[in-house]
Amino acid sequence: MAAEAQQSQQKVSAKEALSRGFALHQAGKRKEAEAIYRRVLEALPNHPDALHLLGVARRQSGKPKEAIELIRKAIAANPDNPVYMSNLGTAFEAAGETDKAAAAYRRAIKMKADFADPCYKLGMLLQKLGRPKDAVAAIKRATELKPDAGDWFFELGKLLGGLKRYDLSVEPLQRAVALMPENSEAHHKLGTAFYALGRPDEALAANRRAVELKPDLDAALFAISAVFMDRKEPLALLEECDLQLARDPGNRRVISSKICALQDLGRHEEARALLDFGRLVKPVEIGVPEGFASLADFNAALTDEVRKHPTLVFEKSGHATKFGGHTGNILPNPGPAVAALEKIMRRESENYMRDVKVPAGHPFLDGKPDKWKLQAWAVVMDVKGHQVPHIHPAAWLSGVYYAKIPPAAPNQTDAHAGWIEFGRPQENMAVQSKPDVKLFKPKEGLMFLFPAYFYHMTIPIETEEQRISIAFDVVSEANAGKDPY
Repeated sequence: MAAEAQQSQQKVSAKEALSRGFALHQAGKRKEAEAIYRRVLEALPNHPDALHLLGVARRQSGKPKEAIELIRKAIAANPDNPVYMSNLGTAFEAAGETDKAAAAYRRAIKMKADFADPCYKLGMLLQKLGRPKDAVAAIKRATELKPDAGDWFFELGKLLGGLKRYDLSVEPLQRAVALMPENSEAHHKLGTAFYALGRPDEALAANRRAVELKPDLDAALFAISAVFMDRKEPLALLEECDLQLARDPGNRRVISSKICALQDLGRHEEARALLDFGRLVKPVEIGVPEGFASLADFNAALTDEVRKHPTLVFEKSGHATKFGGHTGNILPNPGPAVAALEKIMRRESENYMRDVKVPAGHPFLDGKPDKWKLQAWAVVMDVKGHQVPHIHPAAWLSGVYYAKIPPAAPNQTDAHAGWIEFGRPQENMAVQSKPDVKLFKPKEGLMFLFPAYFYHMTIPIETEEQRISIAFDVVSEANAGKDPY
């Protein structure tokens, strides 16, 4: 009897301790919670809740294999708990064991058919695995079981939009907006669905609300511009741009849209004041960087570092480069050539910022960051490689350095093949007028600096050799790390 009483008291004490540990865990004090879970397990080594909660904490601490072992022990002690099984799936997923994760989620759902969490987790996993239709079914079931989960409705709407089922995406996105009225992305995605369904007024309203919540939400700003350009209403777009610039002075996307509106209105002098190629595009010949015998040696070392960079991916989705590849940011942990180029990019950016001359009140100056960082990435183009028109909305100043420029093929007919062109908007901007453009011929050792709101592109080149350049941005510290596009 004494042993039974002692065991009963231990269980009561464990329950109280786990309650304290769970409260600490929820408050973000994971280490203190883990210590309590471990003390419980010292007294009761097979306590299922303590094993399970410690496993969850270890997974959150970046130790998924430990989590798997602990949660499996919890399941062995209490095999009918669907929460344990669902969190085992999360641990498997964190460990990269996706098949086992999916199986665990499905077992949890089988244990408790109305358990929403594993349905949602399974859906998000299926999305990552490239099975969007299956993901839709799982997340839709999750939202049916948990109708107050705004982020789940948002993911469902996004998934359906990605499948071009905009007719089906509106309802979950409206639900997401109702549950998360301050979520700017949800408003924008709803606007995207309305736009695709030919409901421009509703698209405008949704994207305007998105921008009210997040004035630099570039995708929503472009969507607003696209509606006015589709309607051939440049004056309305101009008025919209002025309103947006009053809210967010110097916004790069808005300035680029304002140029398009001014050109379509025939107000070319005003457009040229913003698109001032002579003042604002600065070519620089960098000379021989310190530590290298010649410019050719430097460029050879630079191209070698670029080609070996672990983040180099060809035909990266959503990027402006066609028939070519992109790296991620090459400035962290640079090789000797990249480190030398970084010094030059920084020096020339500082020179540009010091020397640039534009009239007072020019919106380019409004966005000039007080504290800034450099970001740089390499572009490796293959045969027919080029970049379509684009801007860098997250940056203030942009630039490009040419490390390898191969000769054009003998059958190349375009005399400007491989040149960089400024001023031509992207096709889906639907401009009516002929844009003002300026072409510059690149060469190895040459760098161009220009405002990030300048549309720029490259003319396709026929060549059997790769063409390698380094693009870079001056970004505010707040925008550091954002995708340049």
